[in-house]
Amino acid sequence: MAGTTPRGRGERRSPGELESEVLATLWATDRALTPAEIQTDLGGDLAYNTVHTILRRLHDKGLVLRDADGRRGAYRPLKNAAQMTAEAMHQALDRGPDPIAALQQFVTGLSPAEEAALRALLGESGA
Repeated sequence: MAGTTPRGRGERRSPGELESEVLATLWATDRALTPAEIQTDLGGDLAYNTVHTILRRLHDKGLVLRDADGRRGAYRPLKNAAQMTAEAMHQALDRGPDPIAALQQFVTGLSPAEEAALRALLGESGA
């Protein structure tokens, strides 16, 4: 959440931060949420219209779906957090001039547990 400045005004969030907060709220439940429910879960410091605008933008980007089970205005994520992260990683690799070099840099920064998990996923013994 954004804090306040010495004059009491709210600090501006970085671009995409509100979208990330709304998506995190949706990922934390297994049901569709209304803008009012999301507003409450985020602490209530955002205006309802702001939450609704963020949801509309996420919908336009194909990241959330409006629930079709009769709950008017309820939203749910189209993809889970892991799927979104993997997609962002693929997009980053596609943008760079040398994806193999980028992968090498990425792998050298892995923790031992992450490296072991990657080896297991690739079918290597890790020994």
